[in-house]
Amino acid sequence: MKKIWIASIVGASLLVGASAGVYAGANLEEIKAYLNHDLKVKVNGVQAQLKDEQGNAVLPITYEGNTYLPVRAVAGALKVAVDYDAATATVLLGEKVEGVSIAGEEYDAGNYLTSDPSRTTYKDKDYKEVLYNKAKTDTEDGAGSFMLVPDKKYQKLYLQVAALDQDAEVSIYESGSLKLLKETKVLAQDGMATIEADIGGISEIYVEVHSKGGGFVIPLSTSYYK
Repeated sequence: MKKIWIASIVGASLLVGASAGVYAGANLEEIKAYLNHDLKVKVNGVQAQLKDEQGNAVLPITYEGNTYLPVRAVAGALKVAVDYDAATATVLLGEKVEGVSIAGEEYDAGNYLTSDPSRTTYKDKDYKEVLYNKAKTDTEDGAGSFMLVPDKKYQKLYLQVAALDQDAEVSIYESGSLKLLKETKVLAQDGMATIEADIGGISEIYVEVHSKGGGFVIPLSTSYYK
């Protein structure tokens, strides 16, 4: 089976609609590839027409047996935000955060990690991948705990938390010593709240959430380190 990659090919403006001048000083290697007129793309069973930023039809490219899809066109078909940071030569897909998403670093989510849309969607926004738990009864504690591994690379943690039905108590510790770094209450009426904690020089973080009769949603992509 041929592999399909979402990427750009040298010299093509398929990636994010950048002009030719962007490539002048870039670290590029010339290759020989082919526009693939036969390949069709379907999204959720419906055939999609890949288009560039100007609305023009674009084609996949085949190179050494692999097929490469233009990322802006695919993002448009999937309704995922896409942008390009020229300063760092980085393609940005989905949510933009100020720092480094915790989803891109090491963590141990236990049994709380889910991509089920019925759980990842909060106030009509789908966060795609979250830590989630919810009490089944009014007397049960919608509790959860998980580990983050910033590995001493960051000074701040910005953890997004939404309390479900009932207020939630959130405690953030340095793992091992269990030194308390932050303890706060997130009100159910607050919506998606952001908790800031100082984590300079810390390798591992242990987070506990308690919500009697309630629960929590913690998005991974929009929680971040700085």
